[in-house]
Amino acid sequence: MKYAWIKQHRDEFAVLSMCRFLQASQSAYYGWLHRVPSFREREDGQLSGIVKNAFEKNRNTYGTRRLKIAMSHQGKSVGRWRIGRLMKEAGLVCKTKRRFKVTANSKHNLPIAPNYLERQFSIDQINQVYVGDITYIHTLEGWLYLAVVIDLFSRQVVGWSMAAYMKTQLSTMRSRWLFGNVNPTKACYGIPIRVANTPRKVTGNY
Repeated sequence: MKYAWIKQHRDEFAVLSMCRFLQASQSAYYGWLHRVPSFREREDGQLSGIVKNAFEKNRNTYGTRRLKIAMSHQGKSVGRWRIGRLMKEAGLVCKTKRRFKVTANSKHNLPIAPNYLERQFSIDQINQVYVGDITYIHTLEGWLYLAVVIDLFSRQVVGWSMAAYMKTQLSTMRSRWLFGNVNPTKACYGIPIRVANTPRKVTGNY
């Protein structure tokens, strides 16, 4: 691998400098450079081109499993491990599509929380109206759900919470955190979050 890297970058850097940096023998590098490639290496070179063509033909979405099937249709019997190695050497990275996640459940006969705000977004005092929403973030460990509440007057975040699920408990957990840190007036209205588009029982104020 060291020698292949030196060969790849020999037009950019001096061979001697690269050998010193990689602690490789310069004479061994030139011996590797001029030696006759083995049958396996020649076969890898041919297969690498086939893998790249099949990969690009399928819009960079094929992994080793589907590439193995595609190459078998061309009469090439190649293992997935070898295809994966050739992909890595060629810098081919499979594009994966995120699975669509359904978060809405509008088919129900349950009561819906009343709209106390009526789209009146101009508030003249702090701690009068809080509004909130929930979003979900894709992470390497799965979906992360984030609930956030802001004061409609100051537009500052006054509460938030996170969870690995999106249930009513996410918004109630946020409310406990929220009112331990701010001082809403008795007349303060909290606009409820409809978690996953399902209704939530609320009162006129918090």
